Amino acid sequence: MLKIGIILGSTRPGRVSPQVGQWVKDIADKRGDASYEILDIADYDLRFLGEAGGEEQAKKWAEKLDSLDGFVFVTPEYNHSITGALKNALDLAREEWNNKAAGIVSYGSTGGARAAEHLRGILGELLVADVKTHPTLSLFTDFENFSTFKPQDLHLNNINLMLDQVVAWSGALQTIRK
Repeated sequence: MLKIGIILGSTRPGRVSPQVGQWVKDIADKRGDASYEILDIADYDLRFLGEAGGEEQAKKWAEKLDSLDGFVFVTPEYNHSITGALKNALDLAREEWNNKAAGIVSYGSTGGARAAEHLRGILGELLVADVKTHPTLSLFTDFENFSTFKPQDLHLNNINLMLDQVVAWSGALQTIRK
C-alpha cells in the first residue's frame, strides 16, 4: 500500500494547519487507497539549513521522507509565498523528495494561490511531480474568525480529485524508484 505524508507547512503559534491537515486526513482515510499520515514539521525541530547542531533532526526528517511515496502539502500563504519553515524543510532533504508525487492544499486571503504557485516551482526542482487539482481555502469563507476551520462542502470533490491524482501518480512514480 502506498504511503502518503500530509505535511503541515506552518509552525507558528496559533496556526490552523493542524485543523486543515486533520480534515484532509479524515477524508483520505475513508478512501482506503493508501496509508496517510500527518507530518508536522514543528515536531522535527528543524534548524535552518547550514546552522550547527541540527544534523540529527535533519537526518530523521530525511528518513521519514524517504519512507513515503507521495505527499500532500497543507500550506498557508505568508507574504505571497510559503512559510520559511516549509521552505527550510524542503531544503533540508534532496534525493528523498525525488520521483514522488504531491498535491497542494492551500489557504489564505486569496486561497493561498500564490503560495501554491511558489511551492510548485520548488517541487519541480526537487523532482516532485505536483498534481493539477489544487483545493484552495479562503480565510473569509472557510474559517470562523480566521482561526476555526469550517470548510464548505464544495471542497470535498476537489480534495478527493486531488487525492485520486496523488495516489495514481505516486503509484506510477514508485516504479522508477525501485
